[in-house]
Amino acid sequence: MRLKSLLAAVLIGLGVLVLAYSGITFTTPESQMEIFGLQFGTTRTHFIPPLAGAIALASGIVLLFVAPRHH
Repeated sequence: MRLKSLLAAVLIGLGVLVLAYSGITFTTPESQMEIFGLQFGTTRTHFIPPLAGAIALASGIVLLFVAPRHH
């Protein structure tokens, strides 16, 4: 039960964050090379759209309010 509540809180928090910023853009390093002592690197840009934030928010809310199954 505690893990489910923690996961729901994380999903809700991330969903609200993504929606508040109308999507999140971040970069990751891709490749590095060295030519004649100079280092060059490339990065890749990633975008998390607001729709993903809305889905995370809705999933967190559903997960928070769904009753646990009893066997």
